[in-house]
Amino acid sequence: MMMGKVDNSGRALLSVELRSSVVSATEELDVWVDTGFTGDLVLPQVLIDELQLPKSGSVDAILADGSQIELSTFTCVIKWFGVERHLEVIANDGDYPLLGVGLLPGKELRVDYRNLRLSLLRVPDARP
Repeated sequence: MMMGKVDNSGRALLSVELRSSVVSATEELDVWVDTGFTGDLVLPQVLIDELQLPKSGSVDAILADGSQIELSTFTCVIKWFGVERHLEVIANDGDYPLLGVGLLPGKELRVDYRNLRLSLLRVPDARP
């Protein structure tokens, strides 16, 4: 199980560990769980630069307003439920890292706004 919190702005936040490569130092950061984002992870370009993530390419994206843009992608290693996974992340000019539903299959997300807590559980017999 992974635990998180709800901040004063109502954002559901989960703490994740990631790094540039298998040999680099791990950084822990709070990511905003965004169920409207169908990918895995979006990081602000400033954070990507700080972590020195290697560029892997680009992806076409459709924004909430329907406009299409091209976004750069980068690779990192994320610790996800105790397992290190190589992941391609999308860069943006936003202020917050976003965790999308691409990392949620086989998981149960609970957001408790009354007690300002978040829990993410692995569902037994579900895919990782």
